[in-house]
Amino acid sequence: MSPALHEYETVARERLAGPVWDFLAGGSGTESMLSAGREALDRIRLRPRLLVDVSDCDPRTTLLGAGLSAPLGIAPMAYHRLAHDEGESATARAAGEAGALLTVSMFASRTLEEIAAAATGPLWLQLYWLRDRRPMIDLVRRAEEAGYRALVLTVDAPRVARRPRDARNGFAVPEGIRAVNIDPSLMSASHTDRPGESAVARHSREQFDPSVTWEDLAWLRERTSLPIVLKGLLTKEDAELAVKHGADGIVVSNHGGRQLDFARPAMEALPEISEAVDGRCPVIVDGSIRHGADIAKALCLGADIVFVGRPVLWGLAHSGSAGVLSVLRILMEEFEEVMALMGAPRVRLFGPSGVTLR
Repeated sequence: MSPALHEYETVARERLAGPVWDFLAGGSGTESMLSAGREALDRIRLRPRLLVDVSDCDPRTTLLGAGLSAPLGIAPMAYHRLAHDEGESATARAAGEAGALLTVSMFASRTLEEIAAAATGPLWLQLYWLRDRRPMIDLVRRAEEAGYRALVLTVDAPRVARRPRDARNGFAVPEGIRAVNIDPSLMSASHTDRPGESAVARHSREQFDPSVTWEDLAWLRERTSLPIVLKGLLTKEDAELAVKHGADGIVVSNHGGRQLDFARPAMEALPEISEAVDGRCPVIVDGSIRHGADIAKALCLGADIVFVGRPVLWGLAHSGSAGVLSVLRILMEEFEEVMALMGAPRVRLFGPSGVTLR
């Protein structure tokens, strides 16, 4: 991990209440996946090319028509107000100033409209598939009207996996913070009466639709003109099905180690998914991105951009919007340095020959 990011993590852990920190930092089951993603990245070594003119390194790129300062976006994460009172509004300001994409969770703690008002950069909206589809469509309509540019459908969570820290804490979102974009009647699980169960797990059991299949994607496609990006893929078979069913993008992700325990790390799955997609839609990867070199490794393995998750919340807890901006700039500056030292002054120059596995 970048030493600078480690400082933000340390401060965030000190400032946040124990159960809140556990909710943000924890994983599912044995929590094996919390370290597996980092281990997968550390196995990848860079192969630099020399005597290349790197006097002008340009990290800019585009994704689904949006210009970005670097191949970097913010992954969808719920309840940013757990880290700072301004929540997603502060995150949106920082993302816009940095020139990064922000993916807003459907369980955001600020309204879609408030977040859009604070944003100067591109916004996407993340969705879970609910048993009651009416709230989903309401969110889609609001996102369209507020200028969001794509929908990200999380497909690896027919239910929320058991997360032992949350279960042990009986975690519930603190009073005064809620998913303000969802009808309160659908958020009845603000507490749990079951010992050893979190309110988040209870809510997912009651509201998430475990019966959704590939065929249901057509229903969503018919109701929006926004691009639809599928998040949570880890196999080439599902990547091929995603393209077949008209996905406009794919996020290779194991949900930050919070869903299927012992699943493969996203970076390990990335090459086969990129090969299966073969340029037919953008490929994004998230999970354990902690240094600008991680961005370079992901590009070499076939990603178009990366999403960063928890470090953004560390920055938010540290110093609000300024902290998020600092985290994003640290990663971008590290990546630009890697561009120069790799002999790859343009994003398109990163490819399979730039990495090796140790």
